[in-house]
Amino acid sequence: MKTDTPLDGRRGAQFKTTRWSIVLSCADSGSDDAEAQAALAELCKIYWRPVFAFICRQGRSVPDAQDLTQDFFAKVVKGRLLQSADRNRGRFRSLLLKALQRFLHDEVDKRSARKRGGDLRFVSWDDWMAEAPSHLSIPKQESDNWSPERIFDVRWAATVVERALRQLGDECEKRGRRRVFDVLSSCLAAEREDVSYATFARILGLEETAVKRLVHRLRDRYRNLLRKEVAQTVGAKEIDDELRYLCAALSVSQ
Repeated sequence: MKTDTPLDGRRGAQFKTTRWSIVLSCADSGSDDAEAQAALAELCKIYWRPVFAFICRQGRSVPDAQDLTQDFFAKVVKGRLLQSADRNRGRFRSLLLKALQRFLHDEVDKRSARKRGGDLRFVSWDDWMAEAPSHLSIPKQESDNWSPERIFDVRWAATVVERALRQLGDECEKRGRRRVFDVLSSCLAAEREDVSYATFARILGLEETAVKRLVHRLRDRYRNLLRKEVAQTVGAKEIDDELRYLCAALSVSQ
């Protein structure tokens, strides 16, 4: 997830209408706007994996973690969990982690009082798994010693990267360039000196100069998509800082 700053050459780039800006606007006004609820629900469905991984790292069984993940997001979407936060909180990632920690602390007291899950289901677990399979390989020997917070951040960063890559792959497929993406996607975050343009040229049956142009264009588009993904979860002024943070989080997992 190596990036340069600014990612697309426009440090002041604004993403005014994002899921997070909609949620913040309605949280500040105290309204229960349907658009905000839909935006928040979508964010929750996208970022379920870091929450699930955090709960598992707390020592919960997989079935237990599944139930708790569902309950947590149901509470976030149906409740007013975000409305008490500071207007300058900025990052959905940080706010969600704090809310999750409070939720798990409270859950200890409630565990014997009710059957977890209840009648409310945010979205079926099978649908989540089908929608967002993870392709990130985390070295188990190292990750066994990671804190729940570190696991949360790595999974969050991976979700951002995977969504950006998925969008880029879809765009390439629509243009009849799926094979180009499949071959070159592995070098999008690599150092330039580590990219064997001659090898890729031979695989694709293209001139080396043509491959260099393709890699340059794909990298530019990939960076722009990463930036847009991050913009969905932070304030406009925090995009670059969040990108750097997530890059650092992901780099230690590789």
